[in-house]
Amino acid sequence: MTSLGIPITDDHIHIDRENGRGIEAAKDFFRAGGTHMCLVTKPSWSHGIHPVTGDEFREVYEITLKTAEAIRETGVVVYPIFGVHPAEIGRLTERMSLPEAEAVMKRGLDIAAGYVAAGTAIALKSGRPHYPVEAEVWDASNRILGHALALSHDTNCALQIHAETGPCADVVDMARHAGVAVNRVVKHFGTPDTPLMPSLLARTVKIPDCAKNGLTFTMESDYMDDNDRPGAVIGPKSVPRYTRKYLEDGRFTEDDVWRIHAETPTAVYGVEFTLP
Repeated sequence: MTSLGIPITDDHIHIDRENGRGIEAAKDFFRAGGTHMCLVTKPSWSHGIHPVTGDEFREVYEITLKTAEAIRETGVVVYPIFGVHPAEIGRLTERMSLPEAEAVMKRGLDIAAGYVAAGTAIALKSGRPHYPVEAEVWDASNRILGHALALSHDTNCALQIHAETGPCADVVDMARHAGVAVNRVVKHFGTPDTPLMPSLLARTVKIPDCAKNGLTFTMESDYMDDNDRPGAVIGPKSVPRYTRKYLEDGRFTEDDVWRIHAETPTAVYGVEFTLP
Protein backbone atom coordinates (compact mmCIF):
# COMPACT_ATOMS: atom_id res chain seq x y z
CA MET A 1 0.00 0.00 0.00
CA THR A 2 2.80 2.45 0.77
CA SER A 3 3.96 2.20 -2.85
CA LEU A 4 0.88 4.24 -3.70
CA GLY A 5 2.19 7.10 -1.63
CA ILE A 6 -1.02 7.00 0.41
CA PRO A 7 -1.24 6.59 4.20
CA ILE A 8 -3.22 3.69 5.65
CA THR A 9 -4.73 4.65 9.01
CA ASP A 10 -6.31 2.57 11.77
CA ASP A 11 -8.52 5.09 13.54
CA HIS A 12 -9.00 3.06 16.74
CA ILE A 13 -6.53 0.44 17.92
CA HIS A 14 -5.04 -0.69 21.22
CA ILE A 15 -1.53 -2.02 21.72
CA ASP A 16 -0.82 -3.57 25.12
CA ARG A 17 2.75 -4.52 25.99
CA GLU A 18 1.69 -5.97 29.35
CA ASN A 19 -1.24 -8.20 28.46
CA GLY A 20 -1.09 -8.63 24.69
CA ARG A 21 1.26 -9.10 21.77
CA GLY A 22 2.47 -5.55 22.12
CA ILE A 23 5.01 -4.33 19.60
CA GLU A 24 4.72 -7.54 17.57
CA ALA A 25 1.11 -6.56 16.80
CA ALA A 26 2.28 -3.12 15.69
CA LYS A 27 4.87 -4.78 13.44
CA ASP A 28 2.10 -6.89 11.90
CA PHE A 29 0.17 -3.71 11.14
CA PHE A 30 3.22 -2.14 9.52
CA ARG A 31 4.15 -5.22 7.49
CA ALA A 32 0.58 -5.43 6.17
CA GLY A 33 0.89 -1.88 4.85
CA GLY A 34 -0.37 0.17 7.77
CA THR A 35 1.31 3.53 8.22
CA HIS A 36 -0.65 5.47 10.86
CA MET A 37 -2.57 4.46 13.97
CA CYS A 38 -4.67 6.30 16.51
CA LEU A 39 -3.54 4.57 19.69
CA VAL A 40 -6.41 4.68 22.18
CA THR A 41 -6.00 4.19 25.91
CA LYS A 42 -7.32 0.98 27.39
CA PRO A 43 -9.50 0.90 30.53
CA SER A 44 -7.64 1.47 33.75
CA TRP A 45 -8.16 -2.08 35.01
CA SER A 46 -6.33 -3.43 31.96
CA HIS A 47 -3.18 -2.06 33.57
CA GLY A 48 -4.06 -3.11 37.11
CA ILE A 49 -4.96 0.47 38.02
CA HIS A 50 -8.04 1.13 40.15
CA PRO A 51 -8.82 4.85 40.34
CA VAL A 52 -9.89 6.46 43.58
CA THR A 53 -9.59 10.18 42.86
CA GLY A 54 -9.18 10.25 39.07
CA ASP A 55 -5.54 11.31 39.25
CA GLU A 56 -4.62 7.65 38.75
CA PHE A 57 -5.59 7.94 35.08
CA ARG A 58 -2.36 9.84 34.55
CA GLU A 59 -0.53 6.54 34.92
CA VAL A 60 -2.73 5.01 32.20
CA TYR A 61 -1.81 7.87 29.88
CA GLU A 62 1.89 7.61 30.68
CA ILE A 63 1.83 3.89 29.89
CA THR A 64 0.18 4.68 26.57
CA LEU A 65 2.78 7.35 25.76
CA LYS A 66 5.60 4.89 26.39
CA THR A 67 3.86 2.35 24.18
CA ALA A 68 3.50 4.97 21.44
CA GLU A 69 7.23 5.68 21.57
CA ALA A 70 8.03 1.99 21.25
CA ILE A 71 5.66 1.60 18.29
CA ARG A 72 7.27 4.53 16.47
CA GLU A 73 10.49 2.56 16.34
CA THR A 74 8.73 0.13 13.98
CA GLY A 75 8.12 2.90 11.45
CA VAL A 76 4.43 3.47 12.26
CA VAL A 77 3.22 7.03 12.84
CA VAL A 78 1.34 7.00 16.15
CA TYR A 79 -1.19 9.53 17.39
CA PRO A 80 -2.36 8.88 20.99
CA ILE A 81 -5.96 9.43 22.04
CA PHE A 82 -6.55 9.72 25.79
CA GLY A 83 -9.68 9.42 27.86
CA VAL A 84 -11.87 7.41 30.18
CA HIS A 85 -13.73 4.36 28.94
CA PRO A 86 -17.45 4.68 29.73
CA ALA A 87 -17.50 1.19 31.27
CA GLU A 88 -15.31 2.56 34.08
CA ILE A 89 -18.52 3.74 35.73
CA GLY A 90 -19.59 0.16 36.44
CA ARG A 91 -16.27 -0.74 38.03
CA LEU A 92 -16.11 2.44 40.06
CA THR A 93 -19.62 2.13 41.50
CA GLU A 94 -18.66 -1.24 42.94
CA ARG A 95 -16.52 0.62 45.47
CA MET A 96 -17.93 4.19 45.63
CA SER A 97 -21.13 6.16 45.13
CA LEU A 98 -22.38 7.15 41.69
CA PRO A 99 -21.63 10.88 42.25
CA GLU A 100 -18.12 9.98 43.36
CA ALA A 101 -17.64 7.78 40.29
CA GLU A 102 -18.83 10.60 38.04
CA ALA A 103 -16.35 12.99 39.64
CA VAL A 104 -13.50 10.49 39.24
CA MET A 105 -14.23 10.02 35.55
CA LYS A 106 -14.48 13.76 34.93
CA ARG A 107 -11.15 14.24 36.69
CA GLY A 108 -9.61 11.60 34.45
CA LEU A 109 -10.88 13.49 31.41
CA ASP A 110 -9.50 16.77 32.76
CA ILE A 111 -6.08 15.18 32.97
CA ALA A 112 -6.41 13.77 29.45
CA ALA A 113 -7.25 17.25 28.16
CA GLY A 114 -3.99 18.47 29.67
CA TYR A 115 -2.08 16.05 27.47
CA VAL A 116 -3.99 17.29 24.43
CA ALA A 117 -3.21 20.89 25.33
CA ALA A 118 0.46 19.94 25.66
CA GLY A 119 0.43 18.32 22.21
CA THR A 120 1.22 14.78 23.36
CA ALA A 121 -2.28 13.46 22.51
CA ILE A 122 -4.44 14.51 19.56
CA ALA A 123 -7.94 13.80 20.84
CA LEU A 124 -10.10 12.73 23.76
CA LYS A 125 -12.11 9.58 24.34
CA SER A 126 -15.38 9.28 26.25
CA GLY A 127 -18.88 7.96 25.68
CA ARG A 128 -21.58 6.09 27.52
CA PRO A 129 -22.34 2.41 28.24
CA HIS A 130 -23.18 0.29 25.21
CA TYR A 131 -25.22 -2.07 27.39
CA PRO A 132 -28.39 -1.52 29.46
CA VAL A 133 -27.88 0.42 32.70
CA GLU A 134 -30.08 2.05 35.31
CA ALA A 135 -31.52 5.46 34.45
CA GLU A 136 -29.34 7.25 36.97
CA VAL A 137 -26.19 5.63 35.55
CA TRP A 138 -27.27 6.62 32.04
CA ASP A 139 -27.84 10.21 33.15
CA ALA A 140 -24.47 10.36 34.89
CA SER A 141 -22.77 8.91 31.81
CA ASN A 142 -24.34 11.58 29.64
CA ARG A 143 -23.09 14.26 32.02
CA ILE A 144 -19.60 12.78 31.74
CA LEU A 145 -19.93 12.77 27.94
CA GLY A 146 -21.06 16.40 28.09
CA HIS A 147 -17.98 17.22 30.16
CA ALA A 148 -15.79 15.53 27.56
CA LEU A 149 -17.43 17.59 24.82
CA ALA A 150 -16.78 20.78 26.79
CA LEU A 151 -13.12 19.80 27.12
CA SER A 152 -13.04 19.02 23.40
CA HIS A 153 -14.23 22.56 22.75
CA ASP A 154 -11.78 24.11 25.20
CA THR A 155 -8.79 22.26 23.75
CA ASN A 156 -10.01 22.46 20.13
CA CYS A 157 -9.69 18.72 19.61
CA ALA A 158 -11.77 15.82 18.34
CA LEU A 159 -13.60 13.40 20.62
CA GLN A 160 -13.96 9.68 19.99
CA ILE A 161 -17.02 8.20 21.65
CA HIS A 162 -17.69 4.61 22.67
CA ALA A 163 -21.45 4.18 22.93
CA GLU A 164 -24.42 2.02 22.06
CA THR A 165 -24.82 0.58 18.56
CA GLY A 166 -26.71 2.89 16.26
CA PRO A 167 -26.66 6.51 15.15
CA CYS A 168 -26.47 8.20 18.59
CA ALA A 169 -28.27 11.13 16.98
CA ASP A 170 -28.89 12.88 20.31
CA VAL A 171 -25.15 13.49 20.62
CA VAL A 172 -25.44 15.98 17.76
CA ASP A 173 -27.35 18.40 20.00
CA MET A 174 -24.91 17.74 22.84
CA ALA A 175 -21.99 18.59 20.57
CA ARG A 176 -23.63 21.75 19.26
CA HIS A 177 -24.44 22.85 22.81
CA ALA A 178 -20.75 22.45 23.66
CA GLY A 179 -19.68 24.27 20.52
CA VAL A 180 -18.01 21.24 18.96
CA ALA A 181 -18.31 20.57 15.22
CA VAL A 182 -20.25 17.35 14.67
CA ASN A 183 -17.67 16.09 12.18
CA ARG A 184 -15.09 16.13 14.99
CA VAL A 185 -17.15 13.74 17.14
CA VAL A 186 -16.05 10.30 16.01
CA LYS A 187 -18.43 7.40 16.59
CA HIS A 188 -15.99 4.58 17.27
CA PHE A 189 -17.35 1.21 16.06
CA GLY A 190 -19.73 3.37 14.05
CA THR A 191 -22.48 2.63 11.59
CA PRO A 192 -23.05 4.42 8.27
CA ASP A 193 -26.32 5.92 9.51
CA THR A 194 -24.77 8.04 12.25
CA PRO A 195 -24.84 11.82 11.83
CA LEU A 196 -21.52 11.87 13.71
CA MET A 197 -18.20 11.00 12.06
CA PRO A 198 -18.33 7.21 11.58
CA SER A 199 -15.23 5.15 12.21
CA LEU A 200 -16.22 1.87 10.57
CA LEU A 201 -14.87 -1.53 11.52
CA ALA A 202 -12.77 -2.66 8.56
CA ARG A 203 -14.84 -5.78 7.97
CA THR A 204 -18.10 -3.77 7.64
CA VAL A 205 -19.64 -5.11 4.45
CA LYS A 206 -21.11 -1.75 3.44
CA ILE A 207 -17.74 0.02 3.33
CA PRO A 208 -17.29 -0.16 -0.47
CA ASP A 209 -20.81 1.17 -1.00
CA CYS A 210 -20.18 3.92 1.54
CA ALA A 211 -17.10 4.98 -0.39
CA LYS A 212 -18.91 4.82 -3.72
CA ASN A 213 -21.73 6.96 -2.33
CA GLY A 214 -19.32 9.58 -1.04
CA LEU A 215 -19.83 9.00 2.69
CA THR A 216 -17.10 10.56 4.80
CA PHE A 217 -15.68 7.98 7.22
CA THR A 218 -12.55 6.39 8.62
CA MET A 219 -11.64 2.74 9.22
CA GLU A 220 -10.62 0.92 12.38
CA SER A 221 -9.85 -2.51 13.78
CA ASP A 222 -10.65 -1.91 17.47
CA TYR A 223 -7.90 -4.47 18.04
CA MET A 224 -7.84 -5.03 21.80
CA ASP A 225 -4.44 -6.72 22.05
CA ASP A 226 -5.56 -8.94 24.91
CA ASN A 227 -4.09 -12.43 25.27
CA ASP A 228 -7.38 -13.58 26.79
CA ARG A 229 -9.22 -12.53 23.61
CA PRO A 230 -6.73 -13.10 20.78
CA GLY A 231 -7.60 -11.27 17.58
CA ALA A 232 -10.53 -9.37 19.05
CA VAL A 233 -12.23 -7.33 17.76
CA ILE A 234 -10.36 -7.91 14.51
CA GLY A 235 -6.63 -8.26 14.04
CA PRO A 236 -4.02 -5.51 13.61
CA LYS A 237 -3.55 -6.35 9.92
CA SER A 238 -7.23 -5.84 9.16
CA VAL A 239 -7.38 -2.19 8.08
CA PRO A 240 -4.52 -2.41 5.56
CA ARG A 241 -5.64 -5.83 4.31
CA TYR A 242 -9.27 -4.82 3.74
CA THR A 243 -8.15 -1.58 2.11
CA ARG A 244 -5.86 -3.46 -0.26
CA LYS A 245 -8.60 -5.99 -1.04
CA TYR A 246 -11.15 -3.31 -1.87
CA LEU A 247 -8.63 -1.48 -4.04
CA GLU A 248 -7.55 -4.60 -5.92
CA ASP A 249 -11.20 -5.61 -6.45
CA GLY A 250 -11.98 -2.21 -7.92
CA ARG A 251 -14.37 -1.35 -5.10
CA PHE A 252 -12.05 1.45 -3.92
CA THR A 253 -10.34 4.01 -6.08
CA GLU A 254 -7.05 5.57 -5.04
CA ASP A 255 -9.04 8.73 -4.35
CA ASP A 256 -11.22 6.73 -1.94
CA VAL A 257 -8.16 5.46 -0.12
CA TRP A 258 -6.71 8.96 0.15
CA ARG A 259 -9.98 10.38 1.46
CA ILE A 260 -10.52 7.62 4.05
CA HIS A 261 -6.98 7.33 5.35
CA ALA A 262 -5.46 10.81 4.95
CA GLU A 263 -7.87 13.59 4.07
CA THR A 264 -10.61 12.73 6.55
CA PRO A 265 -8.44 12.01 9.62
CA THR A 266 -6.44 15.17 8.93
CA ALA A 267 -9.65 17.19 8.92
CA VAL A 268 -11.03 15.48 12.02
CA TYR A 269 -7.94 15.54 14.23
CA GLY A 270 -6.20 18.66 12.97
CA VAL A 271 -2.86 16.93 12.44
CA GLU A 272 -1.34 15.84 9.15
CA PHE A 273 -1.77 12.21 8.13
CA THR A 274 1.03 12.11 5.56
CA LEU A 275 3.78 9.60 4.88
CA PRO A 276 7.05 10.20 6.75
